[in-house]
Amino acid sequence: MHKPGRLLVLSTAALLSVFVSACDSPGSACPAIAQATAVSVTVNAGYAPKVGSLHVRACQDGTCKEADVELRLGSTSVDSGCNPEGACSATASPDGTKFGVLMLDALTESPMAVTVSGTGPEGSVMPARTLEFRPQAAYPFGEQCGRVLSASVILDDAGLHQQARP
Repeated sequence: MHKPGRLLVLSTAALLSVFVSACDSPGSACPAIAQATAVSVTVNAGYAPKVGSLHVRACQDGTCKEADVELRLGSTSVDSGCNPEGACSATASPDGTKFGVLMLDALTESPMAVTVSGTGPEGSVMPARTLEFRPQAAYPFGEQCGRVLSASVILDDAGLHQQARP
């Protein structure tokens, strides 16, 4: 679960609700959560020391939004195992990445263009990097619970890349 797109969905789930609602299929339940409409940017561990701040611009369906994004330290989940009662847990372990999110008014499966610029830790200007791609659809809670769209990119020494779904 170290993928920022999943982290964004799961973080939203934890913040918004712990309630479940019934789905169309009998005997199943779906999380009653709202999808975060956002673009997430992960700065890979090798490039993260060169990044002090990021500015993100996302354009889709003729509408653009841009802002400086707060960078947070990234982490990966480490399995802590399960107890005899069947309750399982995990802990977060820093992985050297940095992570930022630009909230959007809407997110569709239409092509979008994301431009990332910023400064290094000492204030030097970083080159602007642009990527055109389509947000990805997934069914993290099963097809009966509906699809979730994610727009996640990775910034590294080579440029900006769409984060692949596992």
